[in-house]
Amino acid sequence: MSSEYSLGSPRAQQLLASAEAMQPVLRERAAQAAEIRRIPDETIQQFQDAGFFKILQPEQWGGYAMDPQVFYAVQLKIAEACMSSGWVLGVVAVHNWQLGLFDDQAAQDAWADDPTTLISSSYAPVGKVKKVDGGYKLSGQWGFSSGSEHCEWVFLGAVVPEEGAPFDMKNYRTFMVPRADYEIIDTWHVVGLQGTGSQDVKVVDAFVPEHRTHKLIDGFSTNNPGNAVNKAPLYRLPFGQVFVRAVCTGSLGALEGCLSAFIEVAINRVVGPNKMSNDLFARKLASEVKCAIEEMKTVMYKNFDDMMALASEGKDIVLDDRARYRYDSAVVADRCADLSAKMLKASGSKGIFLGSQVLARHLDIMASQAHVANNTNIYSNNLGGMLFGADNIDMNM
Repeated sequence: MSSEYSLGSPRAQQLLASAEAMQPVLRERAAQAAEIRRIPDETIQQFQDAGFFKILQPEQWGGYAMDPQVFYAVQLKIAEACMSSGWVLGVVAVHNWQLGLFDDQAAQDAWADDPTTLISSSYAPVGKVKKVDGGYKLSGQWGFSSGSEHCEWVFLGAVVPEEGAPFDMKNYRTFMVPRADYEIIDTWHVVGLQGTGSQDVKVVDAFVPEHRTHKLIDGFSTNNPGNAVNKAPLYRLPFGQVFVRAVCTGSLGALEGCLSAFIEVAINRVVGPNKMSNDLFARKLASEVKCAIEEMKTVMYKNFDDMMALASEGKDIVLDDRARYRYDSAVVADRCADLSAKMLKASGSKGIFLGSQVLARHLDIMASQAHVANNTNIYSNNLGGMLFGADNIDMNM
């Protein structure tokens, strides 16, 4: 990918500067987002105005089609200030990338009138599908559709049945449904990531044409219908790798925000005659967290540099490496939760009050562990099995 689209390009630096400039207002709005259980409209508009949703969007639709590293660096800064905002930016903006993998007619359906139209998702394979002429009838209720109230379309997961055959994830597809064909149901009452507005989505017997579906196997093989028009290496990356990085980056950004809050507590808190900032344990913990953050960043950036280099050369990414990258991403949320818990405990009585920024960030990170993409048991089982000579069992990596 040319330097015009890289992390060091002028456009990338402008995007990062915009994200950093938003941090103060996002910190101020974090409590409001938690109270109303969704990201404020003003924040979504700021993301639109700054071009954040364009970073991974195909160029033919006004997007920038930049190196994914640019997008994740922007998301990291947003999540540092407000994890809910970073989470919604991450998962919603990645859909602009995935739509580039669909048959191009799907993108025309969504963006012909307004290329800033947003898409939410819920990929759990809970939908009921019936084959009909020209496509499918889809029904079901999906949970955890983050940012859904800001979106006019939704990606929903379901397995297309084969007569007489058992349920098989190889037949999994993402179905793209317009706002007129689904209902948003208010279910989002949680202890962390309240501001993500991850409501349920209900569909009753909606028709979905063939071109508005995307096969999991195509995303896995990186041979998608959209590659006929979207030829940049960006669109040759495996779906599973791109989406899960958007999920783990929110936790990593929140851990940076948690460390800043912990440092503020340590500088201002006096325990007996001594400042907490002079305590050996507090200093050791801050060092541990800082180094862990930089280590996780380094791993995430290296993994994507390696994948982008291969995609740019038209080469396949080795499955053994893909399984490791997948685990590297999943383990981030667990590591972040462990470290934020240590900082919360070390904050003592100051940490348990409402309004504690260490507590708020810890609860957000803890909530992120509930996402299936952060379930390390699944991905350690696959990676470990492959190390022992077993076949890959994960089609979503």
